[in-house]
Amino acid sequence: MSEKDKITETKVKYNGLFDFKEVYAFVYRWLTEEDYWIEEKKYIEEISGEAKKVEITWEAHKKVSDYFRYDLKLSWRIIGMTTVEAERNGKKVKINKGGFELKIAAILMKDYQSTWESNPLMKFLRGIYDRFVIEGRIKQYEIKLDGDLNEVSEQLKAFLALEGMK
Repeated sequence: MSEKDKITETKVKYNGLFDFKEVYAFVYRWLTEEDYWIEEKKYIEEISGEAKKVEITWEAHKKVSDYFRYDLKLSWRIIGMTTVEAERNGKKVKINKGGFELKIAAILMKDYQSTWESNPLMKFLRGIYDRFVIEGRIKQYEIKLDGDLNEVSEQLKAFLALEGMK
């Protein structure tokens, strides 16, 4: 079984006017441009009156080497989303209003293909390999993965700030 090291997690909260389709596409585009492969695990939409509640779970994977893989788990939660008319650039457009929260967890997968799991001796050797041979490389990958997590959250915050100003 591969070994998972949860590096860090963050949360982006927003309440106000936003275009849900654009936010969704923005995060998807950022991940694919960074060579992440995205799998949508859950999409639930509940409608009560005029408001929607949406829950989405993505798992994004990026192969770093034959031994390492970056995993990002993104959990979207949109509450009270309604469609309203707003004025942008002198034109009336339909836009969403409500609150959403995006939780992102970063996980460094070691031996994600379970090649070192064939027998107890190989598993023991993997532990030695991780602790003594590639300890520095693991630290570098953890720093890079933390950077990816911070970058996507900061880019999303900037995108939402620009969207709110339009």
